[in-house]
This record gives sequence, C-alpha cells and structure tokens, in this order.
Amino acid sequence: MQIPRSSTNRLTHISASDHPILINKESIMIVRKYITAFFVLAALVLQGAAKAQSPVLTLAECRRLALEQNKKMKAAQYRIDASRAALQAANANAYPSIDASLLGIYLGKPIGGAFNGMIPDAVASGTVTASQPIYAGGKIRTGKEAAGKGVEIREEQKQLTASEVLLNVEKAYWQIVQVNEKIILANKYRDMLQALQQDLQNSFDAGMIYKNDLLRVEVSLNEAKLNIIKAQDGLVMARLNLAQIIGNANNTTFELADSVTGSFSEVQAGNLAEAAEKRPEIRLLQKSVEAEELQRKLLKADRLPTIGLSASGLAAAGKGANFTNGKDFLGSWYGLASISVPIFDWGKRNAKVREQSLKIAAQQQQLDETKEMIGLEVQQAYLLLNQSVKNIELSQLSLQQADENLRLANDRFKAGTITGKDVQEAQAIWQQAYSGVIDAKVAYKVNEAGYKKAMGSL
Repeated sequence: MQIPRSSTNRLTHISASDHPILINKESIMIVRKYITAFFVLAALVLQGAAKAQSPVLTLAECRRLALEQNKKMKAAQYRIDASRAALQAANANAYPSIDASLLGIYLGKPIGGAFNGMIPDAVASGTVTASQPIYAGGKIRTGKEAAGKGVEIREEQKQLTASEVLLNVEKAYWQIVQVNEKIILANKYRDMLQALQQDLQNSFDAGMIYKNDLLRVEVSLNEAKLNIIKAQDGLVMARLNLAQIIGNANNTTFELADSVTGSFSEVQAGNLAEAAEKRPEIRLLQKSVEAEELQRKLLKADRLPTIGLSASGLAAAGKGANFTNGKDFLGSWYGLASISVPIFDWGKRNAKVREQSLKIAAQQQQLDETKEMIGLEVQQAYLLLNQSVKNIELSQLSLQQADENLRLANDRFKAGTITGKDVQEAQAIWQQAYSGVIDAKVAYKVNEAGYKKAMGSL
C-alpha cells in the first residue's frame, strides 16, 4: 500500500506476526492522553481517600487529648499520687506500730555449755514490740495537715500545668491553621504570576516587550514556588508540634476542622480581683503559705515534751535457755513509758521558729506581688486582644483596597496603558494584604486564649 507524503494523517507501519497493522499517530497521542488522565485521576482519588481516613481534630478534641496524654500532665498526676502516698504515711503515724525480730545464736566451746550448762550451746529468740505515741506536742496532727496540704499544692501545680499546656495547644493549633491558609494564598499568588508570565511570554514572542520584563516575573514565580515548598515544610513541623503537645508524638496524619473565620469582636475588661482568685498561681502560693505555717507549728512542737508507751514480749528456746529453772524455753515481757522534755539548747529551736516566720513573711510578699503582676498581665492581654480586633478591621480594609488596585491594574494592562511590572507590583501588594488578614485573625485567636488564661478561665 502506497502512502502519499502529502497526507495530513501520517501512518506508522508496525509488523505484528505476519500481518501489517497501520496505526494513526494522532490516535496514539489521544490514547496516551487518556491513560495519563486516568492515572492522574486515580492518584487524586487515592489522595482524597487517604485524607478521608485521616482523623479530623477540633480544638476541643485537641484540648481533651492534651489534658489526658501530655507528658507534663502525666508527670503532674504522678506527683499528686506521690503526695497522697505521703499523706497515707503521715496518717499511719497516729496508730501503734508493731515490730518483730528473730535471732539465732550458736556458741562454741568453751562458752557454750559453760557454768555447768547455764550458758546454752544454741539459742533461738524472738521479740515482738508494740509502740504507741501518746503526746508529741501536736506533731502528728500537724504532720497530717501538712501532708494533706502537700496534696493540695500538687493539685494546684497540676492546674497551673494544665493552663500552660492548653495555651500551647491553642498556639500550635492556630499555627497549623495559619500555615494552611498561607499555603492556599501562596498557590493563588503563584497562579497569578503564572497567568501574568504567560501573557508576557505571548507579548515577548510578538516582539512587544523586552525580555527583562518577562524575566522579572519568572524570578518572582520561582520565588513563589519556593515559598510554597517552605510553607509545606513548615506545615509538617507545625503538625509535629501539635502532635507532641497532645501526646501523639510523630503522628501527622490528621486534619483540623477550623479555619480563620468567624466573629472577631472586642471584649469588656474583666474583674481583676476575680481573675486573681481564679488563677492557679495565686491558689498555689496561698497553699504554700499555709504549708509554711504548718511547718512553723512543727518547729514549735520541738519545744514541747513527748510521751510514748511501748510493750515488748520475748521468747527464747534452746537447751537450758531458761536460766531460772534450767528448762529449754524462756518467755517474758516488759513495758516502757518514756517522757522527753527539751530543757536547754542555746536558743537553737527558737531560732528555727524565727527563721520560719521570716520565710512566711517573704512568701506573703511574693503572693502580694504575684497578684499585682497578674493584674498587669490581665490588662496587657485585654489590650492585645482588642488591638487584634482593630488590626483585623484595618487588614480587611487594606485587602479590599488591594483587590481594587489589582483589578484596575489588570484592566489597564489589557488596555496597554501599564506594563507587566505594574501588575506584578499590584499582585505583590494584594498578596501582602491577604497575608496580613490571615496573620491578624490568627493573632486574635491566640490573644483570645492568652486573655482567657490571664483571667483564669482557659
């Protein structure tokens, strides 16, 4: 078969078995396009399925996971459990204690059997002693109160840790939202530059502009692509940060339910006195002062007498162990009563009490100063939050103006009254304004969490 060279449809001759097959090249290209489109579509479907399987975390869910699984929270709970064990030990001091011991002795010659067998060769003896404190100057009761106060202090420390962890959750959560929004913005900006680059390429091919006008946009386009890569890497790190805080380290297979939308309204100034009472730092310092007061009571108790009783029973078994009658068993008991009265120690105990009193005074000053600092913190958090509202309003106004400026620039560029450089500058202004809105909204969310923490309601 003779194929004319002038034919618009070129044919390729392929030999398969013994029969020649004629295939149109344009048909091959169409088939390849369909195959490529199929694989791209399949990849997108698989990617969408993977995202669908990834858990979607809300802010409330992240807060719950952090309170349950964060390493700092678990350590705080272990400290509470240790304090409760110490309280249990302090409570046991009020009850009698019983001790037992067992002793075995073998005596060699000439001691064993000496004095006509009065000293036995082998003896086994045991004792059981019961002791009961009667009066210890209030040490036992005060020690129980101090141990109980230790549990309360550890619980307040856990509350303080929880407030810090929750604030870190808020920061990490909204950082991911911020990076996600920045990636969306970066892709939009890249698409704008690509469209402008194509227009300038056409103008350059037609000889209407110089090449430096095209190169300027291409440099910006390369930078925009690099910024997308950096933003994606930043998203990975932000996810790892949140995963660590919520106790699921190294796991980034999750999505977030929120975006920087919603209402961003001003707040009214809170009551500083109520804020101070709600703050775990204040309650912690107050309980620390109370614990120091109990420590002073314990030191005062060292100047008071102590009274105790004990009773012991003993038994011994061995050949001739009973020296009174020569029998092989001896049993007896005895009781003790003790009174200890401090008389003179060159003022050492009084000095310790005075030292403790001064420590309490110093801690009280720290408590008062902390209340003042919390007042400043609340005021600062209140101002930052309301500043964020103003910042959002101005940023949104700037974005509206940037939108209008970009629209006018595109219209004038199409009309040929401005160059691509002017459009590129308008796009950069729009990108900065858009980024400013994202930053302002995320800052509001973070400052809102900071204000709640300052008010003791996070």
